[in-house]
Amino acid sequence: MTKASFFAAIVTPFVFAGILTSAQAADGNGATTDVKARYKLSFNGLDVGSYDFESQFDGKSYVSNSSAKVSAVFGAFKWRGDIQSNGKFIANKPRPANYEMNFKTKKKGGSVKLGFDSSGVSSVALEPNKPPRKDAVPIAADHLKNVFDPMSAIMAMSHAVGPNPCKQRIPIFDGKARFDLVMSPKGTEKISDKSPSGQPRELIVCRVKYQPISGHKPKDFVDPWVDYNNLEIAFRPIPSADIFVPYRITIPTTLGPCMMAAENVTITSPNHPQIALRQ
Repeated sequence: MTKASFFAAIVTPFVFAGILTSAQAADGNGATTDVKARYKLSFNGLDVGSYDFESQFDGKSYVSNSSAKVSAVFGAFKWRGDIQSNGKFIANKPRPANYEMNFKTKKKGGSVKLGFDSSGVSSVALEPNKPPRKDAVPIAADHLKNVFDPMSAIMAMSHAVGPNPCKQRIPIFDGKARFDLVMSPKGTEKISDKSPSGQPRELIVCRVKYQPISGHKPKDFVDPWVDYNNLEIAFRPIPSADIFVPYRITIPTTLGPCMMAAENVTITSPNHPQIALRQ
């Protein structure tokens, strides 16, 4: 996994912080639900950046814009990513249409653009457009069917059916690699709010296994510095909106944990009281 894709992997799991409610989907009246959120990024206990997110959902389609900034090793490494995504909701599941990520470091930049149709990925455009490494596992055509981009993947996680979002297997293609996130229940955790939100003060914690399918180099998964078998995503259930808000992601590494945690999340809908979460 490259540095760019690693930081993208850190950022994107929180990008859909609950932009849909079941009530909105059922109403189908064109009213728009807006979500604004900010997350803090830390590495081994040190603040290294932030992630800002905004989205709209009108009952049938969704659109989102987000940006992330990372600065580590006293500014020696800098990374910025801007992400846009849109699509529709069909049969209570997201169906992506377009995904784009533009990133920039101190020395170079690049982009990933994905197009989707009803069967899966229909187009891929990468900058810089380098040929696949000879030691990378080839990406087969079947690997690109019925997959999510990283952002719509979290849309699927947030709207899991049932009381626990941890019993899922999410197929993802990020433009270079095809992988599954295999989720299983890990437990619950009590939390506190800076101000009363009226929502349960509990997190549902999921263990997440990153399972490579194709596009990766097998040697990267031999004694890796990232513990791909023990990633963690903690969701906060919001019963009044019938969603699970991604609240924290933890990526264990040999250098210490990399974490992304919610600072504030605001969900506004014309048909429901505003929900404001502050930590």
